[in-house]
Amino acid sequence: MSALPKSAIIAVVGAGTMGAGIAQVAAAAGHRVLLFDARADAAARAVEGIGAALGKLMERGKMTAAEKDALVARISPCARLEEFASAALTVEAVVEDLEAKRRLFTQLESIVGADAILATNTSSLSVTAIGAPLKRPERLVGMHFFNPVPLMALVEVVSGLATGAAVAQAVFDTAAAWGKSPVHAKSTPGFIVNRVARPYYGEALRLLSEGAADFATLDALMREAGGFRMGPFELMDLIGHDVNFAVTSSVHAAYFNDPRFTPSLLQQELVAAGRLGRKTGRGFYDYAQGATNPQPWTAPSTPAPREVAVNGPLGPAEGLLDLIRDMKIPLRERGRDNGQGYLTVNRTQICLSDGRSATERAATGHHSNLVVFDLALDYGKATRIALAPADQCNDAGRQSAIGLFQALGMKVSLLDDVPGLPVMRTVCMLANEGADAVNQGVCDAAAVDTAMQKGVNYPRGPLAWADAIGLDIVHQVLRNLFRAYGEDRYRPSPLLRRKVHAGTRFLG
Repeated sequence: MSALPKSAIIAVVGAGTMGAGIAQVAAAAGHRVLLFDARADAAARAVEGIGAALGKLMERGKMTAAEKDALVARISPCARLEEFASAALTVEAVVEDLEAKRRLFTQLESIVGADAILATNTSSLSVTAIGAPLKRPERLVGMHFFNPVPLMALVEVVSGLATGAAVAQAVFDTAAAWGKSPVHAKSTPGFIVNRVARPYYGEALRLLSEGAADFATLDALMREAGGFRMGPFELMDLIGHDVNFAVTSSVHAAYFNDPRFTPSLLQQELVAAGRLGRKTGRGFYDYAQGATNPQPWTAPSTPAPREVAVNGPLGPAEGLLDLIRDMKIPLRERGRDNGQGYLTVNRTQICLSDGRSATERAATGHHSNLVVFDLALDYGKATRIALAPADQCNDAGRQSAIGLFQALGMKVSLLDDVPGLPVMRTVCMLANEGADAVNQGVCDAAAVDTAMQKGVNYPRGPLAWADAIGLDIVHQVLRNLFRAYGEDRYRPSPLLRRKVHAGTRFLG
């Protein structure tokens, strides 16, 4: 099979936000679309809503009136499922309930033609389980879109145990023909995105619960150093804590309580209090009119260093040296070929996080004045950085580190000394989860990165990011976190370890 031709009729069951979005995308690709909803007049109202949304695009010059009218005309509200008899592809977007979906597909199977494809937009249920009662489960496939459907590029094409390879490829090719970025995935809990994304929330919640920093500071660091569009607490408030907590709990239970997916007691408390985020007016942030929310903690201005020394290679932080040179700060280079490097300012060692606390590194290295700094997506573009001084470090040592990064154009947020620091440990955990998804045959490495960039707007695919950091460094960070916490949560993926030993990469 290949992509369905434009002459193929697409049917959509469910005229809510997702169903209407899927109908709009299929119609925009030139298909005639049939739209059904069990609620009276819901399908007709959805078509009106699509027309109104397209009208706004027309007002902005994004499409002509003729294009808008033609697209809307291709979508026909249906009163009965029996009108789907001629559909080549039927996509359901109904309530996320296993039995409801099973009943629907059993009914659809008796209506559509023998060669028709059945697709479920489920975000969390097993495609295998949904298709189990069908006479021909091989023609059922997951077609998981992301909200808002017309804007989000990702489609997870999810194969259950019985899904035919040709069926999955036809849906993949069709999604691509609709202008989407499809990826193949095996039906496992969370598929790709909802599984791999768990550490983005989980590590932030853990750092907050350990008192590393307040939520506004952690959000700012993930945006301004990590390059993410939204910080984890902002994003959880947007998603809704009830939804986010339920997804985490579901994935945790589905993986037989794997500690990597352990839900947060902090988030559980928010849900219990009814502070669900934007939709209730209060989550981590207060959304009431006139409410005052905390600002990220920023260190006061500190004098720039007169000189900086670099000792050994800085790995992913080498970009700092260009910034130092650009700022005309004298730079002395010592022994650049050996060991894990660090910067020195006024006898203070300033080191990239390796998963250990600064206090541990100061003790084992017998150097009291030691400060750890965080990873950045691009040090040349980062506007904020996290620093953590060792408990042994004196005030002069802290000020030396702060002054250096301020001189390089970054705001500095001083964190309590926790292992890893926010961006480094989060990126390493995202990469580790992506590696395990590949190792367990859920998808390939390219699919992980496409899914996380196109589905949740990550600034870089986690596996490409791990390659850029250096897989040996990622592995070291995870091992140090594993040792610091004594928890299986931080165990390195077998595939990551294998690639470190082989000296290979995930991509290219």
